[in-house]
Amino acid sequence: MDNFLLSVIVPVYNEENNVKPLLNRILPAIKKYNYEVIFVDDGSTDKTPGLIKQAAAKNQNVKMISFNRNFGHQMALSAGYEAARGDAVATIDADLQDPPEIIAKMVDKWQKGAKIVYGKRQERQGENFFKTGTATLFYKLMNFLSDTPIPNEVGDFRLIDKKVVIYLNALKERPSFLRGLVAWSGFPTEYVYFKRDKRLTGETHYGFFKMLNFALDGIMSFSTKPLRLATYFGFVSASLGFLGIIYEVFKKVLYPESFVTGWIGIFVAVIFLGGIQLMTIGIIGEYIGKIYKEIQNRPKFLIKEKINL
Repeated sequence: MDNFLLSVIVPVYNEENNVKPLLNRILPAIKKYNYEVIFVDDGSTDKTPGLIKQAAAKNQNVKMISFNRNFGHQMALSAGYEAARGDAVATIDADLQDPPEIIAKMVDKWQKGAKIVYGKRQERQGENFFKTGTATLFYKLMNFLSDTPIPNEVGDFRLIDKKVVIYLNALKERPSFLRGLVAWSGFPTEYVYFKRDKRLTGETHYGFFKMLNFALDGIMSFSTKPLRLATYFGFVSASLGFLGIIYEVFKKVLYPESFVTGWIGIFVAVIFLGGIQLMTIGIIGEYIGKIYKEIQNRPKFLIKEKINL
Protein backbone atom coordinates (compact mmCIF):
# COMPACT_ATOMS: atom_id res chain seq x y z
CA MET A 1 0.00 0.00 0.00
CA ASP A 2 3.01 2.32 -0.02
CA ASN A 3 3.40 2.44 -3.81
CA PHE A 4 0.03 3.79 -4.92
CA LEU A 5 -1.39 6.61 -7.00
CA LEU A 6 -3.58 9.21 -5.33
CA SER A 7 -6.01 11.11 -7.55
CA VAL A 8 -7.57 14.35 -6.32
CA ILE A 9 -10.59 15.63 -8.26
CA VAL A 10 -11.46 19.33 -8.01
CA PRO A 11 -14.65 20.53 -9.75
CA VAL A 12 -14.43 24.26 -10.52
CA TYR A 13 -16.84 26.87 -11.85
CA ASN A 14 -15.72 30.52 -11.95
CA GLU A 15 -13.12 30.05 -9.21
CA GLU A 16 -10.33 32.24 -10.60
CA ASN A 17 -9.49 33.66 -7.16
CA ASN A 18 -9.30 30.25 -5.53
CA VAL A 19 -7.21 28.18 -7.96
CA LYS A 20 -3.77 29.37 -6.84
CA PRO A 21 -4.53 29.37 -3.08
CA LEU A 22 -5.92 25.85 -3.41
CA LEU A 23 -2.83 24.59 -5.22
CA ASN A 24 -0.61 26.30 -2.64
CA ARG A 25 -2.27 24.19 0.04
CA ILE A 26 -3.14 20.97 -1.72
CA LEU A 27 0.23 20.26 -3.37
CA PRO A 28 2.26 20.39 -0.11
CA ALA A 29 -0.40 18.21 1.55
CA ILE A 30 -0.04 15.39 -1.00
CA LYS A 31 3.53 15.81 -2.30
CA LYS A 32 4.74 12.73 -0.37
CA TYR A 33 2.46 10.58 -2.51
CA ASN A 34 2.50 9.66 -6.17
CA TYR A 35 -0.38 11.94 -7.15
CA GLU A 36 -2.46 13.60 -9.83
CA VAL A 37 -4.73 16.61 -9.37
CA ILE A 38 -7.57 16.67 -11.88
CA PHE A 39 -9.44 19.95 -12.23
CA VAL A 40 -12.82 19.63 -13.94
CA ASP A 41 -13.83 23.02 -15.33
CA ASP A 42 -17.62 23.10 -15.45
CA GLY A 43 -17.96 25.74 -18.17
CA SER A 44 -16.31 28.66 -16.37
CA THR A 45 -16.63 32.08 -17.97
CA ASP A 46 -13.79 33.76 -16.06
CA LYS A 47 -10.02 33.13 -15.99
CA THR A 48 -10.27 29.79 -14.19
CA PRO A 49 -9.29 27.57 -17.19
CA GLY A 50 -6.30 29.76 -18.06
CA LEU A 51 -4.95 29.66 -14.50
CA ILE A 52 -5.25 25.88 -14.41
CA LYS A 53 -3.43 25.63 -17.75
CA GLN A 54 -0.58 27.71 -16.35
CA ALA A 55 -0.28 25.39 -13.36
CA ALA A 56 -0.48 22.31 -15.61
CA ALA A 57 2.34 23.64 -17.79
CA LYS A 58 4.61 23.81 -14.73
CA ASN A 59 3.50 20.53 -13.16
CA GLN A 60 2.52 17.53 -15.31
CA ASN A 61 0.67 16.05 -12.33
CA VAL A 62 -1.85 18.90 -12.54
CA LYS A 63 -4.46 18.04 -15.16
CA MET A 64 -7.68 19.52 -16.49
CA ILE A 65 -10.91 18.49 -18.15
CA SER A 66 -12.93 21.37 -19.58
CA PHE A 67 -16.66 21.16 -20.41
CA ASN A 68 -18.37 22.87 -23.35
CA ARG A 69 -20.79 24.49 -20.91
CA ASN A 70 -21.99 24.22 -17.35
CA PHE A 71 -23.33 20.71 -16.71
CA GLY A 72 -23.40 20.86 -12.91
CA HIS A 73 -21.26 19.92 -9.95
CA GLN A 74 -22.24 16.23 -9.89
CA MET A 75 -21.49 15.81 -13.59
CA ALA A 76 -18.08 17.39 -13.03
CA LEU A 77 -17.34 14.86 -10.29
CA SER A 78 -18.48 12.05 -12.59
CA ALA A 79 -16.09 13.22 -15.32
CA GLY A 80 -13.29 13.29 -12.77
CA TYR A 81 -14.04 9.73 -11.65
CA GLU A 82 -13.96 8.53 -15.25
CA ALA A 83 -10.58 10.17 -15.85
CA ALA A 84 -8.93 9.27 -12.52
CA ARG A 85 -6.30 6.53 -12.59
CA GLY A 86 -5.62 6.47 -8.87
CA ASP A 87 -5.81 3.57 -6.46
CA ALA A 88 -7.46 6.04 -4.10
CA VAL A 89 -9.52 9.00 -5.35
CA ALA A 90 -10.30 12.08 -3.27
CA THR A 91 -12.76 14.83 -4.18
CA ILE A 92 -12.67 18.37 -2.83
CA ASP A 93 -14.21 21.72 -3.78
CA ALA A 94 -12.06 24.68 -4.74
CA ASP A 95 -13.41 27.15 -2.16
CA LEU A 96 -11.11 25.84 0.62
CA GLN A 97 -13.95 25.35 3.05
CA ASP A 98 -12.77 21.75 3.30
CA PRO A 99 -9.08 21.63 4.36
CA PRO A 100 -6.81 19.73 1.90
CA GLU A 101 -4.55 18.74 4.81
CA ILE A 102 -7.25 16.26 5.90
CA ILE A 103 -6.60 14.16 2.78
CA ALA A 104 -3.54 12.59 4.46
CA LYS A 105 -5.74 11.36 7.31
CA MET A 106 -8.17 9.95 4.77
CA VAL A 107 -5.32 8.08 3.09
CA ASP A 108 -4.34 6.59 6.48
CA LYS A 109 -7.89 5.31 7.01
CA TRP A 110 -7.92 3.91 3.48
CA GLN A 111 -4.61 2.12 4.00
CA LYS A 112 -6.11 0.45 7.06
CA GLY A 113 -8.90 -1.08 5.00
CA ALA A 114 -11.66 1.50 4.56
CA LYS A 115 -13.00 1.76 1.02
CA ILE A 116 -14.90 5.01 1.65
CA VAL A 117 -13.58 7.75 3.93
CA TYR A 118 -15.86 10.74 4.50
CA GLY A 119 -14.83 14.14 5.72
CA LYS A 120 -17.43 14.84 8.40
CA ARG A 121 -18.07 18.40 9.58
CA GLN A 122 -18.01 19.01 13.31
CA GLU A 123 -18.42 22.76 12.97
CA ARG A 124 -19.38 25.15 10.17
CA GLN A 125 -17.63 28.51 10.04
CA GLY A 126 -19.22 31.45 8.24
CA GLU A 127 -22.59 29.83 7.60
CA ASN A 128 -25.75 31.40 8.99
CA PHE A 129 -28.44 29.65 10.99
CA PHE A 130 -30.68 29.28 7.94
CA LYS A 131 -27.94 27.48 5.97
CA THR A 132 -27.03 25.09 8.79
CA GLY A 133 -30.67 24.54 9.73
CA THR A 134 -31.76 23.66 6.20
CA ALA A 135 -28.75 21.34 5.81
CA THR A 136 -29.70 19.48 8.99
CA LEU A 137 -33.33 19.31 7.86
CA PHE A 138 -32.24 17.96 4.48
CA TYR A 139 -30.30 15.04 5.97
CA LYS A 140 -33.11 14.17 8.37
CA LEU A 141 -35.71 14.31 5.61
CA MET A 142 -33.45 12.36 3.27
CA ASN A 143 -32.90 9.58 5.78
CA PHE A 144 -36.60 9.49 6.63
CA LEU A 145 -37.65 9.10 3.01
CA SER A 146 -34.73 7.12 1.62
CA ASP A 147 -34.21 3.39 1.84
CA THR A 148 -30.44 4.05 1.89
CA PRO A 149 -29.06 5.87 4.97
CA ILE A 150 -27.01 8.94 4.02
CA PRO A 151 -24.35 9.97 6.58
CA ASN A 152 -25.12 13.26 8.31
CA GLU A 153 -22.90 16.32 7.90
CA VAL A 154 -20.92 14.97 4.96
CA GLY A 155 -20.74 16.47 1.51
CA ASP A 156 -18.60 15.58 -1.49
CA PHE A 157 -15.33 15.83 0.44
CA ARG A 158 -14.36 12.17 0.57
CA LEU A 159 -11.82 9.57 -0.49
CA ILE A 160 -12.87 6.33 -2.14
CA ASP A 161 -11.08 3.19 -3.24
CA LYS A 162 -10.58 2.30 -6.89
CA LYS A 163 -13.19 -0.46 -6.50
CA VAL A 164 -15.79 2.14 -5.57
CA VAL A 165 -14.76 4.28 -8.56
CA ILE A 166 -15.21 1.31 -10.88
CA TYR A 167 -18.66 0.72 -9.41
CA LEU A 168 -19.65 4.39 -9.90
CA ASN A 169 -18.36 4.47 -13.48
CA ALA A 170 -20.31 1.30 -14.31
CA LEU A 171 -23.66 2.79 -13.27
CA LYS A 172 -25.96 3.43 -16.20
CA GLU A 173 -28.15 6.03 -14.49
CA ARG A 174 -27.43 9.73 -14.50
CA PRO A 175 -25.45 10.30 -11.29
CA SER A 176 -27.26 13.41 -10.07
CA PHE A 177 -26.72 12.54 -6.41
CA LEU A 178 -23.33 10.92 -5.90
CA ARG A 179 -23.53 11.15 -2.11
CA GLY A 180 -26.37 8.67 -2.18
CA LEU A 181 -24.77 6.42 -4.79
CA VAL A 182 -21.55 6.17 -2.77
CA ALA A 183 -23.47 5.34 0.42
CA TRP A 184 -25.70 2.85 -1.42
CA SER A 185 -22.66 0.77 -2.45
CA GLY A 186 -22.19 -0.49 1.12
CA PHE A 187 -18.38 -0.60 1.07
CA PRO A 188 -16.54 -0.38 4.45
CA THR A 189 -16.72 3.22 5.64
CA GLU A 190 -14.71 5.44 8.00
CA TYR A 191 -14.84 9.13 8.94
CA VAL A 192 -12.34 11.94 9.40
CA TYR A 193 -13.69 14.85 11.44
CA PHE A 194 -12.84 18.48 10.76
CA LYS A 195 -13.97 22.07 11.23
CA ARG A 196 -15.32 23.59 8.04
CA ASP A 197 -13.85 27.01 7.28
CA LYS A 198 -15.38 30.04 5.64
CA ARG A 199 -15.35 30.23 1.86
CA LEU A 200 -12.02 31.82 0.83
CA THR A 201 -13.40 34.21 -1.79
CA GLY A 202 -16.52 34.68 -3.86
CA GLU A 203 -20.07 33.53 -3.30
CA THR A 204 -21.45 30.04 -3.15
CA HIS A 205 -22.86 28.69 -6.41
CA TYR A 206 -25.57 26.83 -4.50
CA GLY A 207 -28.39 29.23 -3.74
CA PHE A 208 -31.61 28.28 -1.99
CA PHE A 209 -33.50 27.06 -5.07
CA LYS A 210 -30.48 25.17 -6.40
CA MET A 211 -30.10 23.44 -3.04
CA LEU A 212 -33.84 22.69 -3.05
CA ASN A 213 -33.59 21.10 -6.50
CA PHE A 214 -30.52 19.15 -5.37
CA ALA A 215 -32.46 17.85 -2.35
CA LEU A 216 -35.40 16.83 -4.54
CA ASP A 217 -33.05 15.01 -6.92
CA GLY A 218 -31.56 13.11 -4.00
CA ILE A 219 -34.92 12.12 -2.56
CA MET A 220 -36.40 11.08 -5.91
CA SER A 221 -33.28 9.09 -6.83
CA PHE A 222 -33.29 6.92 -3.73
CA SER A 223 -36.86 6.48 -2.60
CA THR A 224 -40.41 5.85 -3.77
CA LYS A 225 -41.76 6.86 -0.36
CA PRO A 226 -43.04 10.23 -1.66
CA LEU A 227 -45.41 8.30 -3.94
CA ARG A 228 -46.55 6.22 -0.97
CA LEU A 229 -47.03 9.36 1.12
CA ALA A 230 -49.15 10.83 -1.67
CA THR A 231 -51.31 7.70 -1.48
CA TYR A 232 -51.61 8.10 2.29
CA PHE A 233 -52.63 11.75 1.90
CA GLY A 234 -55.27 10.74 -0.62
CA PHE A 235 -56.60 8.08 1.75
CA VAL A 236 -56.72 10.53 4.69
CA SER A 237 -58.47 13.24 2.65
CA ALA A 238 -61.01 10.73 1.32
CA SER A 239 -61.63 9.47 4.88
CA LEU A 240 -62.12 13.01 6.17
CA GLY A 241 -64.53 13.71 3.32
CA PHE A 242 -66.50 10.53 4.06
CA LEU A 243 -66.69 11.41 7.79
CA GLY A 244 -67.87 14.87 6.85
CA ILE A 245 -70.68 13.41 4.74
CA ILE A 246 -71.81 11.16 7.61
CA TYR A 247 -71.69 14.10 10.02
CA GLU A 248 -73.81 16.30 7.76
CA VAL A 249 -76.38 13.51 7.15
CA PHE A 250 -76.82 12.85 10.88
CA LYS A 251 -76.98 16.59 11.57
CA LYS A 252 -79.77 17.04 9.00
CA VAL A 253 -81.74 14.06 10.38
CA LEU A 254 -81.38 14.91 14.08
CA TYR A 255 -81.42 18.72 13.89
CA PRO A 256 -83.15 19.71 10.65
CA GLU A 257 -84.01 23.16 11.98
CA SER A 258 -80.32 24.04 12.49
CA PHE A 259 -79.12 22.80 9.12
CA VAL A 260 -77.97 25.66 6.91
CA THR A 261 -76.22 25.08 3.64
CA GLY A 262 -73.05 27.18 3.51
CA TRP A 263 -70.34 27.83 0.99
CA ILE A 264 -67.43 28.05 3.48
CA GLY A 265 -67.26 24.31 4.09
CA ILE A 266 -67.38 23.59 0.37
CA PHE A 267 -64.69 26.17 -0.31
CA VAL A 268 -62.36 24.73 2.35
CA ALA A 269 -62.93 21.18 1.12
CA VAL A 270 -62.19 22.12 -2.48
CA ILE A 271 -58.99 23.97 -1.50
CA PHE A 272 -57.85 21.06 0.69
CA LEU A 273 -58.51 18.39 -1.93
CA GLY A 274 -57.11 20.55 -4.72
CA GLY A 275 -53.89 21.09 -2.79
CA ILE A 276 -53.43 17.38 -2.20
CA GLN A 277 -54.15 16.62 -5.85
CA LEU A 278 -51.62 19.21 -7.07
CA MET A 279 -48.99 17.91 -4.64
CA THR A 280 -49.60 14.34 -5.81
CA ILE A 281 -49.42 15.33 -9.47
CA GLY A 282 -46.17 17.20 -8.73
CA ILE A 283 -44.60 14.16 -7.07
CA ILE A 284 -45.61 11.91 -9.96
CA GLY A 285 -44.29 14.51 -12.38
CA GLU A 286 -40.88 14.51 -10.70
CA TYR A 287 -40.56 10.76 -11.18
CA ILE A 288 -41.81 10.95 -14.78
CA GLY A 289 -39.25 13.71 -15.41
CA LYS A 290 -36.43 11.47 -14.18
CA ILE A 291 -37.69 8.64 -16.41
CA TYR A 292 -37.81 11.06 -19.35
CA LYS A 293 -34.19 12.11 -18.83
CA GLU A 294 -33.05 8.50 -18.62
CA ILE A 295 -34.91 7.56 -21.81
CA GLN A 296 -33.33 10.47 -23.72
CA ASN A 297 -29.95 8.84 -23.02
CA ARG A 298 -28.03 12.01 -23.77
CA PRO A 299 -24.33 12.27 -22.79
CA LYS A 300 -23.81 13.28 -19.18
CA PHE A 301 -21.42 16.00 -20.32
CA LEU A 302 -19.47 17.21 -23.36
CA ILE A 303 -15.71 17.65 -23.03
CA LYS A 304 -14.13 20.57 -24.86
CA GLU A 305 -10.50 20.08 -23.85
CA LYS A 306 -8.14 17.89 -21.86
CA ILE A 307 -4.79 18.92 -20.44
CA ASN A 308 -2.10 16.38 -19.38
CA LEU A 309 -4.60 13.54 -19.77
